Amino acid sequence: MLGHRNLFSLLAVIALVGLVHAEDRVQSELKFVAHNKAEKTAGVWVDGQYVGFVKELTGDKKIVLLPGKHDVLVRQAWYKDYAEQVILEPGKTSLINISLVRDQHPNTSAATGELKISATPTRAAVFVDNQFAGHVDEFDGAGKAMLLTPGRHSVRVALPGYLPFETVVEVRAHQKVKLQTDLVKGSITEAGTLVNQPDK
Repeated sequence: MLGHRNLFSLLAVIALVGLVHAEDRVQSELKFVAHNKAEKTAGVWVDGQYVGFVKELTGDKKIVLLPGKHDVLVRQAWYKDYAEQVILEPGKTSLINISLVRDQHPNTSAATGELKISATPTRAAVFVDNQFAGHVDEFDGAGKAMLLTPGRHSVRVALPGYLPFETVVEVRAHQKVKLQTDLVKGSITEAGTLVNQPDK
């Protein structure tokens, strides 16, 4: 026969399990449908907070939110921002069908310098001259590099929960430059405004 203390502990565990299941039913999941490489590698902001790039937001990185209205922004270099406000229902999964449209941009034939970025975590966002350029994994490895025009460029690598890495690179025509860094864990509030509230 269970003593009062053991009975209380058992009831507490049952109540906790019930609470977890209730929370699962209350929360909503947000999924994305992407149709091409540009959409799959686009950066995603939810309610002004960078959460990662489209194709990685599954499994343990899936987006689970409280029900209600949420603002979603999908950004990719050389494309217009895709913005949508979603209303999430308790315990349901909502799909966002991404449709990125190419933006007009200047002739890139002058961009002859190459920048490679090796950093951890590889899912961190990369900003060049205050513009979202992609995530680290897109600019590291064989055949992967960012083309830049000759001159000085500010580079920022940032991810919520880590201190941002910032530097300025001087790129010459036909030169290959490589940056390497490991982001240091920090408060989510220290990621910086460029990650939290992207410039339009």
